[in-house]
Amino acid sequence: MSEQTQPIRKDLPKTYKDFVGKFPELGQAHESIAKAVEAYGPLDSKTCELIKIGISVGAALETATRSHVRRAMEHGATEAEIEQAILLAYNTCGFPRTVMAWQWARQQIERGA
Repeated sequence: MSEQTQPIRKDLPKTYKDFVGKFPELGQAHESIAKAVEAYGPLDSKTCELIKIGISVGAALETATRSHVRRAMEHGATEAEIEQAILLAYNTCGFPRTVMAWQWARQQIERGA
C-alpha cells in the first residue's frame, strides 16, 4: 500500500482526520516533515515525544499534549517521565498552564496508550 492510499489512523483527533481527508497532500507533507526532523538527530522516539510534550505545554495545545503523552507511553515513557516533562514548564510557562497540562496528561494516562 503506498503512502497516498494508507488509511488515516483511528486514534487521531477527528479534526485532524477530517483535514487530511480533505487535503491529503498536506497530510502527507506533514508526516514526511515529521519523519525527516526526527531522523536528523540522535534522540530516540521516547525522548522526542517527551520534548514534544514540553513544546505542547508551552503552546497550550491540549490535543497535541494528549497526543504526545499517548505516543510517549507507546514508546515506553513512564508516568513519572511524562509528569517531569510537564513540570519542567512550570518556571517558564507558569503554574496555571502547568496544572492544565498535567490534567490533560492525567486524563490521557488514565485512558492508556
